Amino acid sequence: MAAISHIRSNSFPSAPHPFVSQFEEHLNRLKSSDSASSSSSLSHKLSGLQDLQDSSDKLLQLSTTQQVLARDLSQKWVDELLDGSLRLLDICCTAKDCLVQSKESVREVQSVVRRRGAEAAFTTAVGNYLASRKNVKKAIRNASGNLKGIRNQFTVSSEAKENEMLSMLKEAEAITVSTLESLLYFISNPKGQSKQTSWSAISKLMKPKRVACDSQEIIINEFEKVDSALKSLISQKHASTNNFQGDLENLEMCIQDLEIGIECLSRKLIRDRVSLLNIFNN
Repeated sequence: MAAISHIRSNSFPSAPHPFVSQFEEHLNRLKSSDSASSSSSLSHKLSGLQDLQDSSDKLLQLSTTQQVLARDLSQKWVDELLDGSLRLLDICCTAKDCLVQSKESVREVQSVVRRRGAEAAFTTAVGNYLASRKNVKKAIRNASGNLKGIRNQFTVSSEAKENEMLSMLKEAEAITVSTLESLLYFISNPKGQSKQTSWSAISKLMKPKRVACDSQEIIINEFEKVDSALKSLISQKHASTNNFQGDLENLEMCIQDLEIGIECLSRKLIRDRVSLLNIFNN
């Protein structure tokens, strides 16, 4: 795919519209930012994507843009843009569902831990958490098919490099896919391998002893911190209730931030899709 900064076709005048410059600025900022491997970097990326979608919508409202897209695009590219926008929304929906499900299971465990609830209640809460994690990972594996479908379209997008607006929309789609892929990977935490529990192992968290954590343990994200704590508990390794409570609270806040970010992004993607439908149906 040709870089936007190198594209100056007949789609726009030689002096770019301010909205074009704004779009390129947001896009380049996203490209140059750190990889989205932590909750803070993911939240930052989602915020950047919202700004990018705002710029995209401004462009789509320009009469010049609408004329170019309606006049110059073949049905193939129209279908690809609309199909891509729908797949992005499907992936956002999957991410939102996974975050909501994760938040509910985390809050259930939190409630029992805070109340110092009975072992049976805690066992049930942990069982629900593990079942939730299993369902979340399955949903994310299924969503990877949509991601693959969109990525496959990028390999032929160079055919459209003569149309600047199309190239810009495809660039925006590509960076959105990349960020959503990072988000799903972050949520699924493929390194976390929680196993089913036993009553005796779970009960250790309710009456823990203060023991130092294994210095060799490597924690990558908030999901893995909780998954690893439960894995240590289930395998009857050392675990700290205080640390675990803090990890649960951090994970809940992380989920809430990501949930807000993906919800805002979804609304902007819906708005852009409506704009495209209006352009192509008129």
